[in-house]
Amino acid sequence: MITTPNKDLSLVVRAAAFAAHRHGHQKRKGKDKLPYITHPLEVARILIEEAGEDDPVLIAAAILHDTVEDAGVTVAELTERFGSDVAAVVKELTDDKQLPKEERKRLQIVNAPGKSVRAAKVKIADKIANLRDVANDPPTYWDVARKRHYFEWSREVVRALPKVSPRLATLFEEAHARIPAL
Repeated sequence: MITTPNKDLSLVVRAAAFAAHRHGHQKRKGKDKLPYITHPLEVARILIEEAGEDDPVLIAAAILHDTVEDAGVTVAELTERFGSDVAAVVKELTDDKQLPKEERKRLQIVNAPGKSVRAAKVKIADKIANLRDVANDPPTYWDVARKRHYFEWSREVVRALPKVSPRLATLFEEAHARIPAL
């Protein structure tokens, strides 16, 4: 028997397939050099399993959150494939790569208070995933000072975001508590 597909699940699966294809050649910076797609999937997993989120737009945006910034995808392409709600969240999360790295980092803090609820949730889950990665499998060329700087900058970003989820806030603090010792 063929049934009508669940559009919500279909959106998430299509987002995962698209992100896997577009991030296909990329690797994470850690010593294990995992495929990049493991990161957006981990962000989505944190939202679903650890924070109890079930909004398909939120989960699809989490999976796609780095495609514009790092994989040559346009917001127009995301709008066409996944709808304006998903595309809008991804757009909110996309840094302007034409700016110097330090300016992009500064703007993440400056722009954090104006993030939508969905964008703030993805941003917090992204920082949780990144902190865990820096603690467990950091880039080989990062010394302790750089790791600590990343942890502190991440805290500044998250503290500036709207308060959208007590559970995500707790998860972030738990991840941040693993700050590397000097």
